[in-house]
Amino acid sequence: MMMETFITSVNYAAGVAAIIVLLVMLYKTSPLAGRKGIPLPPGPPARWFWSNALPAVNIAHALTDLVREYGPIVSFQQGSQVIIVIGSIEAATDIMEKEGGSLVDRPRSIAAGEMLSNGMRIVLARSGDQFRRLRKAVHTHLQPKAAEAYKDMQRKHAMDFILDMLNDPKNHQKHAHRYAASVILRVTYGKSAPTANTDPEVVRIRRAVKHFQATTRPGANLVDRVPLLRYLPGYGKQLDEWHHEELELYRHQLRRVKSEVDQNTAGSSFAKTLLENTEGYQLSTDEMSYLAGSLFMAGSDTTAIGITAIIMAAACHPLAQAKVHEELDMVIGSDRAPIFEDSSSLPQLHAFLLEALRWRPIVRIGFPHRATKDIFWQGYCIPEGATVYGCHWTISRDPIAFPDPDVFNPQRWLDSEGRLKDNMNSKLVTYGFGRRVCPGLHLANQSLYITLALLLWSFRIAQRPDAPINTHAFSDVIIAHSAPFEIDVIPRMNVAKLRDMMTTDGRMD
Repeated sequence: MMMETFITSVNYAAGVAAIIVLLVMLYKTSPLAGRKGIPLPPGPPARWFWSNALPAVNIAHALTDLVREYGPIVSFQQGSQVIIVIGSIEAATDIMEKEGGSLVDRPRSIAAGEMLSNGMRIVLARSGDQFRRLRKAVHTHLQPKAAEAYKDMQRKHAMDFILDMLNDPKNHQKHAHRYAASVILRVTYGKSAPTANTDPEVVRIRRAVKHFQATTRPGANLVDRVPLLRYLPGYGKQLDEWHHEELELYRHQLRRVKSEVDQNTAGSSFAKTLLENTEGYQLSTDEMSYLAGSLFMAGSDTTAIGITAIIMAAACHPLAQAKVHEELDMVIGSDRAPIFEDSSSLPQLHAFLLEALRWRPIVRIGFPHRATKDIFWQGYCIPEGATVYGCHWTISRDPIAFPDPDVFNPQRWLDSEGRLKDNMNSKLVTYGFGRRVCPGLHLANQSLYITLALLLWSFRIAQRPDAPINTHAFSDVIIAHSAPFEIDVIPRMNVAKLRDMMTTDGRMD
């Protein structure tokens, strides 16, 4: 009996020792020297696989500090895994764009990609046949020519947004969400939301957004580093509940559109297009549900964040706002409201928009890419299999591309004659990189333009002396929401006239 106990103890100790040796080997066999003797980019010391490789708090700002310390590309190591963070315009252009074909893939995401999304969310989809089918379906409906058809609808909802601001300026962030949700509900499902607070679909989608944000935050889920945890009884219960909750929402919306199609009452929508082209797109019912739902979720969140960034920038930078007012008064006047055809005549407005999106990016960290081959850049190697982030916040603070990057300066986007610089749009990383660029960028740009044009044509936005805005109070996640802030909204014309113009076609009777 004693001998058996001794043998068991020895076997147990040997097993523990073997595990420790295996972990050490995994740790030591990480590709410290890159490939072919070419080193990895510099970076902080390597960590064990159960530790966060990236900073755990204040991630975007911490990554910016590390880029300033180590250089425009920084490597992190977590056991045998290499993570690369790109933090300059030059490196992003050379690596994320020119080598974009090698960065189409996403790294495996167990928590968000598999457990929460069951492999059906396009933003996390691995490269391959499924991703190509999803991308083809969404591109057909959101390409520039298709997005043109939504302009009248977007302008109508933007005018409703102005009325909301006029009636209740205190809740400007809620109004931005209502506008964004109304537009994307119409595009996705052919339906508009009456309010952001009471419409059931909007309430449920905002809850789904919170779940997605919590799950995709780098380092949030140990299962992504220790996959065996997935099989522990009860470990994924919360993620499983969230998955079924959002899937049922997406299924419900698709079923409603299907019923309208069957009754020949369905208006034009992305969901209707999917249902009418099932053979061409070769997507299952749940894939179609998730694709439409993902568009709904992304569009209702990111556009609202962009509008809020515009409002914050206007309140905090009155001189820049005044330049846009001057341009709007000169080009448009007060007898009609802005329209899409005014766009090419409003360079100051576009410069303000571009600077607002650079100053407070909608996406802070960026979604991860996976290198499918070795990528070499300026004497460094990004090895095949590495996870690669183009950190939007850090890139937007590249002092070479954007001198004095912490200063809000829309004039940096204009040439000496006041025209938008030809090469500057390539420096805006709001919508991502390469073949993983956001497919809804044309729709989003249209929404941001017409909302900003109508907003600053209608109002002067001011910071309240008794309620200074904390411009750094944002959530510490990939898609960052600002904390609530107060503003003064001062109409630039007679209120009755403004209200009348926003309830008609934007012209005086």
